[in-house]
Amino acid sequence: MDALDTTFNKSDRPFFFDKRWPVLYVDNHLLAIYKPSGLLVQGDRTGDVCLLDLAKQWIKERYDKPGKVFLAMVHRLDRPVAGVVLFARTSKAAGRLARQFRERSVDKRYLAVVQGSVAQKSQRRIDHIERQDRMSRVVPAPTADSQEARLSYTRLGTAGDKSLLEVTLETGRRHQIRIQLSRMGHPILGDLRYGADKPLPGKQIALLARSLSVEHPTRKTQLDLICPIPQQWPWPEADAAQGERPPWDWRMMDWQAIDASTP
Repeated sequence: MDALDTTFNKSDRPFFFDKRWPVLYVDNHLLAIYKPSGLLVQGDRTGDVCLLDLAKQWIKERYDKPGKVFLAMVHRLDRPVAGVVLFARTSKAAGRLARQFRERSVDKRYLAVVQGSVAQKSQRRIDHIERQDRMSRVVPAPTADSQEARLSYTRLGTAGDKSLLEVTLETGRRHQIRIQLSRMGHPILGDLRYGADKPLPGKQIALLARSLSVEHPTRKTQLDLICPIPQQWPWPEADAAQGERPPWDWRMMDWQAIDASTP
């Protein structure tokens, strides 16, 4: 996969509430959507709108569904992270996808723009992370409360005082990529919680869930879900080709259309 391929064929794809907001895949069992930065995947104590509720409403309207809509989360992204999110539309699909995530047979790849020039072209990292209330941390040796975190990265390029990495997750710990890259001395741009020196304008962090590959729960074929690189992504090659790509920041979506569709 060319990490900075900014082409995105929208001709045969439906869209979400805003015409710049792509639905990456939909059938009777699955729904994959682009999640912009700043939007929750699942509701929390803030009461803010979330992608799960919007997706249920979209399905209800698009397919004229009576009553409640079933839609299950099988993974999630942090609020300031953009990228592909996959939901299950049936309980059968939810169970089979959950098993794939649990058994770590899902291929998850991210793009990260980090501070500094990363010296090694590629590396596999194994750290031990202790989860805390709002932040987690790497500990020097395993403890009773720590979890092993594994990832690998490839450096795709450097530009000035930043680097572009493609990251492949082997485990799915909370804030894992953010913590491990910060531990390397290369925090993600905008990630103040884990060591970045300044925020990005929309309080995003420069981490994009670029692709997700799963086995389709009923067809048993590989399904490759690839997220477009959003507008204003902080890398020179991407900035040169804005095109039809979706907004990076949730606040840039068409609020009037979304509000009219949200109960």
